This record gives sequence, C-alpha cells and structure tokens, in this order.
Amino acid sequence: MIAPTNSNETLFDYKKFDMRLDTEWLGRSFSYLEETESTNTYAMKNSQTLPNGTVVFAEKQFKGKGRMDRVWYSTKNHNLTFSILLNNPEVIPSSLVALNFGTSLVTAQAIESIYQIPLNLKWPNDILAGKKKIAGILIETGIQGEQVNKVVIGIGMNVNQTTFQGDFMLEPTSVAIEHGQQAEREKLLAELLNSFEEMLVTADKDPEKIIKQWKEKCTIIGDRVSIIQNGKTIYGRFEDVDSNGNLLLDTGMKTLSIAFGDVSLHL
Repeated sequence: MIAPTNSNETLFDYKKFDMRLDTEWLGRSFSYLEETESTNTYAMKNSQTLPNGTVVFAEKQFKGKGRMDRVWYSTKNHNLTFSILLNNPEVIPSSLVALNFGTSLVTAQAIESIYQIPLNLKWPNDILAGKKKIAGILIETGIQGEQVNKVVIGIGMNVNQTTFQGDFMLEPTSVAIEHGQQAEREKLLAELLNSFEEMLVTADKDPEKIIKQWKEKCTIIGDRVSIIQNGKTIYGRFEDVDSNGNLLLDTGMKTLSIAFGDVSLHL
C-alpha cells in the first residue's frame, strides 16, 4: 500500500476506504498516486511487479485514456480515476465481453445502491444518468502466446466535479450533480470493488447471466439509433448484442455486426 501523506481533506482517505473494503484479495494492494500519466499505463508498465488485484488510484491523470484514443479529463481530487490489474490468468474471466459488461454493471450498481441515482448503460462501456455520462470504462489486455495473461480495467467516475470544460461526445454529469450534494469517494470505491470481486466469478462461470443483466440496463435496445464509425454514419434499429459483445444493427436491408462506434438515439 502506497498511502497519501498530504493532510488536505480533499485527498482520498485510504483508511476510510480500507474500513469499508470487504474483498478477499482485490484492492488489498493499493497504489496511490497524486498524479500520473494514466493509471492504465502505470498498471500495464508495472504489471510484472505489482500483485494480482492491485488497484492503481490517481488524484489526477495527465493523459487519462478513453475509447478510441480519446482523453478522459478529470479535475484533481474530485473523482475516481483508477485501474484494476489482473495478472493471474486463473482469475481472468474467459469471456472478456462479460468482464466489460460486468464492469459496467458493478460501476452503475455502486452508484445506485449508495445514492439512489437511476442509471442506464450505453454500448459498449458508458454509464449514463439520463443521457449524460457519469462514468466510463477502458479495458486493455496483454497476451502471452495465445492466452490473455494480464488485463487492466480502467474506470473513470465523475464524483464531485460540478463543472466541465471541453467538447464531449456525451454531455458529462457527476454523482454530486445528480445527488445534489458531495459524495464520499472512499465509500463508492469500496462498494464497487466488493461487487467487482464477486462479478469476476460470475463472468467466468456464467457469462450469459452478465450479458443478460447488461441488456436489461441498456435502455436503447430496440430503438432506432445512429452509429458513427470511421467518420461514416450508419442508421438502423439496435436489435441486440451478440456473444462477442458486438452490436447487432438492423438496417432494414440486413443485420450488421458492429464491433465499435459511437451510438446515439436517432429520432
């Protein structure tokens, strides 16, 4: 455990977090960084020496990562920006789709259970309050031979930030905005990790259950959508997601299997 030493009250309080953590191994190794390029980058670079289940937490990232090489902007000391390192193949679910969807689920459930904010999920890995983005996920893998031998799960959650600058594909919001008052980051992170450890087992043994639960919280399945992919916009009905996590789009002429893209409701 690398703990914060600054007494500033806005810093993450490891002791408060540790008192609420109820995992067997996840998060028991905790690397606290006041600033870093990216927690995903840090975890991947140090994956040979950090124990399995290490949580790399940063108060500020210089180059926080989003999907498709986007940057995740986050105000220092206000949010949850962290990565979970899995470098023991025995605990990495065989279905990375279930891992991705399961991470979305437990992130949403942590916020909902503590602050009663109704959330929905947007394909492939965004968590929304209404139509506004409150959290996002980026999963990166390392492969040895034909086996995935390490996975880094990056999670960015807007917690106590109330103003946002820049251009966004989705308008951002935060727990504080939706809840109406400041939230306790330590409580949120512990709640998420407690559920995450249990989710890993389900994702490995029963990935279909995870995918089914994800679909139930993805409110635009069945709706007309537009998908921007490589600068081109495709229109159709969001029919389903398949076992590979691809979005099935019914264009009226045929069904397309979409592996990536930005999805919006098309009214």
